[in-house]
Amino acid sequence: MAKKLFTYRGKSLEELQNMTLTEFAELLPARQRRSISRGFDEGKKKVMKKLSKLDSIETHVRDMIVLPQFVGKTIKVHNGKEFFPVIIQEDMIGCFFGELSQTRRKVQHNAPGVGATKSSSNLSVK
Repeated sequence: MAKKLFTYRGKSLEELQNMTLTEFAELLPARQRRSISRGFDEGKKKVMKKLSKLDSIETHVRDMIVLPQFVGKTIKVHNGKEFFPVIIQEDMIGCFFGELSQTRRKVQHNAPGVGATKSSSNLSVK
């Protein structure tokens, strides 16, 4: 079985990469389209400039939108504690960087401590 070709709203990756930013913005959902129409601030411009030159960068900018030009590059997104490496793939186009690097972990509880409940006083302490 042949591998299915990637399309985003009916456009191939090559077509998306050849589009201007305003043409690409018309294909995005409303939140991302509004963000692009308002323009990029200095932090986002710096990320775009670095990614055009390098294959891997570290950034604190979590509200940058994944553009088709970023596909195949590694972005280390800060999650509040560390930089989490993300390899950008075709299906991530249109997402925010912050969606790719989670800030909270799943809580894993253990056994209750001594004194937490009345029955925990009967447990042996090792």
